[in-house]
Amino acid sequence: MTVSDSDVAIIGMVCRFPGADSVERFWDVLREGRETLTRYTDEELLAAGVPAERLADPRYVKAGQTIPDVDLFDSELFQFTHDEAEILDPQHRIFLECALQALERAGYDPEHTEGHIGVYAGAGMNTYLLHNLGERYRTANSIDHYRLMLANDKDFLATRVSYKLDLRGPSINVNTACSTSLVAVHTACLALLSGECELALVGAVHLGSQQGYQYQEGMIFSPDGHCRAFDANAQGTVIGSGAGVVVLKRLKEALADGDWIHAVIKGSAVNNDGSHKTGYTAPSIAGQAEVIADAQEVAGVEPDGIGYVEAHGTGTPLGDPIEVAALTEAFRQGTDRTGFCALGSVKTNIGHLDTAAGLAGLIKTALMLEHGTLVPSLHYTAPNPDIDFAASPFFVNTEATAWPAADGPRLAGVSSFGIGGTNAHVVLQEPPARTAAPRGRDCELLVLSARSEAALQQAAAALGRHLKQHRELDLGAVAQTLGLGRRSHPHRLALVARGTRQAAMALALGDEEQLRQGVVGREPTAPVLVLTGAAAEPADSAELYQAVPQYRAAVDACAGALGRPGAAEALLGEGGPRAGFVHEYALARTLLAWGVEPAGLAPGGTGLAVAAALSQALPLAEALALAEGGAPLRPQAPRLPVLAPGTGRWLTEEESLLPGSWTAAGRVTEGLAELLAEAGRHPVALTPAAGEPGGLAHLLALAGQQWVLGAELDFAAVHEGSEIRRVPLPTHRFERRRHWVEPGAHTTAAAPADAERLIARFDPEDRQQNVELVTDYLVEGIGKVLGGRHLAALDTNLFDLGLDSLVLIEVVARLGEELDFAVPATSFVEFPTIRSFVDNLAELMGFAPGPQPGAAAPATRTSRRAQRAAARQD
Repeated sequence: MTVSDSDVAIIGMVCRFPGADSVERFWDVLREGRETLTRYTDEELLAAGVPAERLADPRYVKAGQTIPDVDLFDSELFQFTHDEAEILDPQHRIFLECALQALERAGYDPEHTEGHIGVYAGAGMNTYLLHNLGERYRTANSIDHYRLMLANDKDFLATRVSYKLDLRGPSINVNTACSTSLVAVHTACLALLSGECELALVGAVHLGSQQGYQYQEGMIFSPDGHCRAFDANAQGTVIGSGAGVVVLKRLKEALADGDWIHAVIKGSAVNNDGSHKTGYTAPSIAGQAEVIADAQEVAGVEPDGIGYVEAHGTGTPLGDPIEVAALTEAFRQGTDRTGFCALGSVKTNIGHLDTAAGLAGLIKTALMLEHGTLVPSLHYTAPNPDIDFAASPFFVNTEATAWPAADGPRLAGVSSFGIGGTNAHVVLQEPPARTAAPRGRDCELLVLSARSEAALQQAAAALGRHLKQHRELDLGAVAQTLGLGRRSHPHRLALVARGTRQAAMALALGDEEQLRQGVVGREPTAPVLVLTGAAAEPADSAELYQAVPQYRAAVDACAGALGRPGAAEALLGEGGPRAGFVHEYALARTLLAWGVEPAGLAPGGTGLAVAAALSQALPLAEALALAEGGAPLRPQAPRLPVLAPGTGRWLTEEESLLPGSWTAAGRVTEGLAELLAEAGRHPVALTPAAGEPGGLAHLLALAGQQWVLGAELDFAAVHEGSEIRRVPLPTHRFERRRHWVEPGAHTTAAAPADAERLIARFDPEDRQQNVELVTDYLVEGIGKVLGGRHLAALDTNLFDLGLDSLVLIEVVARLGEELDFAVPATSFVEFPTIRSFVDNLAELMGFAPGPQPGAAAPATRTSRRAQRAAARQD
C-alpha cells in the first residue's frame, strides 16, 4: 500500500448511538442488520409531558431513536460542581465523556503526549436550555445569566473540551447543520496536514426530544418511525440522538508510532450549493456532484475503484433521487460502469443524528473497511421510481457480505449534506495490513486505575473480558496502551502476567496473589530500598540484561568501572559478592530510571557497598572494591539517607564521612517495616522472597507495587527498548450521577424582608455568634452548588473543590445583600477558604449591627489589613 503525505489515519473511535454505547456494539448492530428504534407507551409519553390530545392524533408517531441516561454525568471526573453540571447542556456532558474515551481508545494521555491536540466539534440545538432551564434563564440576574450562557451555548463546546482535558491545539466549533461532523473532519484534516496540530479530536453530538413526533405529509419525518432510504415506500427519516468522536493523525506518523489504524482518509472536500436550487432547505444535484468529484480528485482515486458509498440517505422521496443523481454525475466523470458500487445509509439503523450524522456514517464505513465486510442497508425492497439504478454505478446493499477485494486497497466514500447547502464528502481507504508483533518480553506489567474501588473492579472485569475475547492481542501492546495512554487515579491495580490468557484469568478471578491493589495516600508511600547484595540466579540476571535497557546500562557501567568493558554478562555469572553487587545495583538503578524515588536505603552485608554507590557516597569503582573487602578512601555525604546496618539509625552527615561507616558489618535492621512505618515509609526488598519469581517478573512486580502506592512511573522508560504498539481497550469506567433540572422546577426566590436578612440576626455583643451565622450561611449556599453541605469544607481551597470565580462572585453578591454591606467581589481570591474569608470579613466589618431604619449611613469601614497596606505606601 502506497502511503501519501496527505493521508490521515483514524486511530481512535467512540460512539454513543441508539442501541450502541460502544463501537463494538455498533458493529454488532450493523452486521446483524438491526434497527434500534424505541417504541413508547402512552404512559411514558404522558409522563414526558406529551398532551393527551396529541397522543390521540393518529399522525403522532410514538417512537424515536434515543440514547439512555442523558441525565447522568461523571461531574467529579471533569471537576464540575453539582450546580455547574446541572445547568450544563447534556450535549456538552456527553461529548466530554466521549472525547476522553476517544483519546483513551487511541492510547494517548494528553499529559504525556508531545505536540498539540486540536478539537473540532459541533452540537445540535440545545433543547435543555429551552425546556428545562427556560424559566431560570428568563429570571436570571446578570451573573447567573452569564453562567447559563457559558454552560449552554454551542460556541463553548470545543473550548470546554480543550480546557477540561488540557489540550493545547486549535479548538474550533463547527456548525453546518446535518453536515457538521463531516465538515469538522475535513477541517481537522487540513489542520493536521498544515502542521497546526499533531492529533485531532473530531466529533459532534445531538440530543433530540425523548418523545415521539408529529407526522406531517410533505415534511421530512417518517409516518411510522422507519427510514427507508432509496425505497419505493420511503416517506421520510427519524431524528435520533447520539454522539461520535474520532481521533485523527497523519498516517506516516501513526505508522511510525505504532497506532491502531481503523481506516485512512485519502481526501475530502466541502462546498455550498449557493442559490442554484429551489429553496434554502432544498438539496442541489450540482452542489453534491461537485463536492464528491472534488473529494475524489483530492484523494487521487478514480470512481471505478470505489466499492461503497455511505450516502446521506435520509429516506425522503425527493432527497434520495437527487442524491443518487448527484453521485452518478460525479462518478460518470471517470467511469461508465454500472452496478458495481454498493450504497447504504446508517440512518436506516439508528435514525438521522443531525449534527452527528456524518460521524455515524464515517464510523460505520471505517468499521466496514477494517472488517472487510459490507453491511446491509435496511428497509429496502424496491427502488424509488425516480431512481434509475440500472443506469447508475450503484446498487443498494441489503445483506451482510464479504467486501470483494479489488486490485488495490478497498475504497469508500462518505457523504453528508446540511440544510442550508453545506456539503461534505470524504474518501476512505482500508487500513494498512498490521504486521505481526515482534517477540517481546516474556512478561508484562499491566496497570489500571479508577477513582473508587467499585470502578476499579469494573475496569478490571471489563479488561479481563476483553482479553478473553481477544487472545490474539499482543500483551506488550496492551501493557503499553494502559501505561502510556491512561491518566492515573488514586485507586490502582497492577498485574504482572506472562501472556494474554494468564492476564485474562487473573483479572476474571481477582487473583490476589497476582493482583496488587492499593489506594494512593492510604498507606505509607515513601519507599526505602532494602539492599542485601544477594546475587540473582544466572538465568534471571541474563533475562534482565537482555530485556531491560536500564539494567543493561548499569551492568555495563560496572564492567567499565572494573576495566572489563564487554564482559558484563560474564560478570553477572561469576557469582560471589561482586556479582551480587552488580545485580542489585543495576536493579536499583532501573527502578530509579523508571520513576521510583526512594526516601532512603536500608543496607546489610554487601548491600552497604551498593548503598554507597547508589547514594554517591563512593564512586562506582570504589564501591565495587568495597563489596570485595576493599577500604573506602574519602566518602562523600550521601545524597540519599542511609540506615546504618543493624542499628535502626540513619547515618548522620558526620558519620557518613568516616570510612569505617561503610565497612561496618551487620544485617538489615530487624523490625524494619515497623520502624519505617512510623516515619511514613515502607521497605522495598530488591531480593525476591523464597519461592517468588525473580528476573523480569520480580522487577516488574516491584515497579507495579510502587505505582499502586503512589509512585508516578515513567512508562515510556518502563517500555524503553520495546517497539511501541497501541491497541483499542475498554476505557474509563464513569461514575455517573443524576444532574437534571425538570421543566418548570425553577422558582425565583423572593428578596428577603429586612427582618429576615442575616444582618438582622447579628448580636452586637457576640462576635462569635455572628461569625457562626455567616459561616453557616456560606456552608449552606456553597454546599448547594457543590451538591451537599458536607462538601463545603471550611479549610479547603474553594477553587480546588471545583468552584469558579463566577460562582463565588454570585455568592459574595448575595451575602452582601444579606449583610447590607459591599463585600469586595474578589475577596475569595485573596481568602479562598470559607474560614479565612469569614475571618477577613469579620475584620472588615467589625461585625457590628447594621443601621436602624432612618439612622445615618455608617462611615465607610476599612479593614486593618487595608489600613496597614495604606500605611506602608505612605
